[in-house]
Amino acid sequence: MDSKEFVTFRKKMNKTQKQMAQLLGTSIKAVHSYEQGWRSIPVHVERQMFFLISNMRGIKTNRKSCWTVKKCPSEQKKQCPAWEFKAGKLCWFINGTICEGQVHDNWREKMEVCRSCEVLTPLL
Repeated sequence: MDSKEFVTFRKKMNKTQKQMAQLLGTSIKAVHSYEQGWRSIPVHVERQMFFLISNMRGIKTNRKSCWTVKKCPSEQKKQCPAWEFKAGKLCWFINGTICEGQVHDNWREKMEVCRSCEVLTPLL
């Protein structure tokens, strides 16, 4: 997540920098630094932003789980935390999921895949 996207999400949530700092459990100075691009946005802040914005749009109960959308093979599903925790609509939020046939090494790699995935993109 870059500074422009951070600002866009904050504005979509209709929050001030102070309110955003409270939601994220950080200082207003940190929020200001993220928005100015002086500080990189930590993974935990990015995850929280995606979670808040996705829930603001509403997680529709009629949405399909990721394993259905992606047509995951049975063996792959059984190894995936999204399947284990029955979180197919929040797969992008869970580390260690098996996306595109592999577990990604870190959050940044995972989010490169998730940002173009039909499970997450309708929520943003």
